[in-house]
Amino acid sequence: METNDTPMTNDPQQAAPVAETETPSESAPQQNAPAADTPAPVTTDAAGISEPETAPQESPAAPADTPSESAPQQNAPAADTPAPVTPTPVITNSTKEDEAAYTIRSFLCDAADLAESVCTAIFAVMLIFTYLICTADVEGDSMVPTLEDADRLLVSRIGRHYDTGDILILDSESAYLFDPDGKLTACPGVGKDIVKRLIAQSGQEVNIDFDEGIVYVDGKALDEPYTNTLTKRDNRAFTYPLTVPEGYIFVLGDNRHISKDSRHPEVGLIPEDKIVGRVLLRLSPLSKFGTIDSSGGQQAESQRD
Repeated sequence: METNDTPMTNDPQQAAPVAETETPSESAPQQNAPAADTPAPVTTDAAGISEPETAPQESPAAPADTPSESAPQQNAPAADTPAPVTPTPVITNSTKEDEAAYTIRSFLCDAADLAESVCTAIFAVMLIFTYLICTADVEGDSMVPTLEDADRLLVSRIGRHYDTGDILILDSESAYLFDPDGKLTACPGVGKDIVKRLIAQSGQEVNIDFDEGIVYVDGKALDEPYTNTLTKRDNRAFTYPLTVPEGYIFVLGDNRHISKDSRHPEVGLIPEDKIVGRVLLRLSPLSKFGTIDSSGGQQAESQRD
């Protein structure tokens, strides 16, 4: 019987049989690092000398890029960074008192500003009505048909230059007449403001034809479409023709038959410094609101429905 036993030899060139080591199954997951007590596998070279098989050295993983100190920081916060929580304000009694005090101070400041504005407006209105304009009410029918009883007028105090035909508001506290010696003398007047039309001024000559009812100024007959009646009434305050003295004016009413004007001893001549102002427009009644064309004696009205 033949055997396959191989006789032992002392030849060092022959390698001793090496027990096969178990190799990890290809299906088993590779371990990242061998266990400390696992013997390293050995291999046999051509000379039959067994050498331990060395495991391939794993190259060290490249270190992760770390941000440079000079690199700009990312603005976006990490996903797991919690959002900042705003604390809820606590309202205390002192806070409520501060709010109430602030509200009161604001109200007082607003009230003070309003009061200042109102006072300024009142002061401005007072100045306007003292030095610039005023209002006057018509009493009686001496200016019919131009003006009627109870009409309210807006009067301008600005300027001292007036034209023939202007409607004026006059202070007739005193009447100025000529005494027997031809000297102008102050006499008791109507004692209140009157509204009349300017006929002649300083240095002009006035003559009235009472038979024809025509008024002449410097020898020229006046065209007076605004009169209600002819000027035929003579109260004999003056002798005509009359030259108006310096600083005085001669006035007549439009309703010549009943008007108490410069023809009357209670009115006479009016000093220029007694002119209150010139009528600008009629304020009421509203149905006749409008300006008055004093220069031509015509009335321009704005009719209202």
